[in-house]
Amino acid sequence: MNLSNRIKNFDKSNMLNLLLSFPDQFQQGIEIGKAFDFKIEVKKIKQIVHAGMGGSAIGGDLIFSYLQDELTIPFAVNRGYFLPSYLNQSSLVIISSFSGNTEESLSCYEDARSRNAQILCITSGGELAQKARQDKIPMITIPGKMQPRAALGYLTLPILVALIKANLALLEKANFDETLALLKAKAQAYSPQCPENEALVLARKLYNKVPVIYCANDLLAVVANRWKCQLSENAKTVSFSNVFPELNHNEIAGWQIPEKMLKKFQIIYLKDRFDFSRNQSRMVITKNILEAITNPIIEISTEGNSSLTRLFSLIYLGDWVSFYLAMLNKVDPTPIEKIQRLKDELNKIS
Repeated sequence: MNLSNRIKNFDKSNMLNLLLSFPDQFQQGIEIGKAFDFKIEVKKIKQIVHAGMGGSAIGGDLIFSYLQDELTIPFAVNRGYFLPSYLNQSSLVIISSFSGNTEESLSCYEDARSRNAQILCITSGGELAQKARQDKIPMITIPGKMQPRAALGYLTLPILVALIKANLALLEKANFDETLALLKAKAQAYSPQCPENEALVLARKLYNKVPVIYCANDLLAVVANRWKCQLSENAKTVSFSNVFPELNHNEIAGWQIPEKMLKKFQIIYLKDRFDFSRNQSRMVITKNILEAITNPIIEISTEGNSSLTRLFSLIYLGDWVSFYLAMLNKVDPTPIEKIQRLKDELNKIS
């Protein structure tokens, strides 16, 4: 495969440039958060709900994964048209819609308004921005003109910084610095200029396979879901994810029939050195069971010290893997024709 020719022929919307510039987006996201003046009566907040869909929701998952050990109030990510019934004026609802036109997010915005909840919006524009300005709702405005899945830095870092400024979360500056340094190093390491880089090697192992992403339900559940979504949207490859210990109570039993298809699946373990010891044991035992009937399991571990760095180390790798797999599959990673068709069909009946 001539990688340069593949990129020239199939990366028509230049997803490669978005990947290479992601460290800059990460840093810009921090600065956007610092510049945003988020005033809120913290003592009145009894729960936080982050409402969004797709690429606009995963930032909430990432924030929760990072903050889960220090949160003193409930934090939930809401994917749907309506918010949980317990929300009221003591709730902080974060409405996240990259385009500002996501119908589920707009529905949640109106739902939050009807409950007199405190609202924070994050968007690049659209109807949500118009509503927020009209209703004088606090809003973080982020750059647009890209796919939401390519804007994770913009959709995550400003909210995280805003929560820190509102004394709803803690973070040492060193965590940002370490993460940014790793992203800058990996942007070079995963570049097409390094022809046998880790991301490309992994993509080759997934070519013509159905990826199945497994991890412990400690820190990395959001990362496994991110890999699944990126492989689906960028590489147009159907893929699946699940977590330990839950998959040991059901899914593991399904690795039996149809026997002839089991070799078409490729299991990937995402691992963190701080995974709970019982989950680590489960992963070893499960590996011994499943490798007898399917392909050898690929194991990938986090890098870095802080949990923020460890999260982004595997998120960034997965994004690159999905890009290279798109090149192997000879598809443009940017268009999402089936999703757009679905939206068009929905618009006809709304």
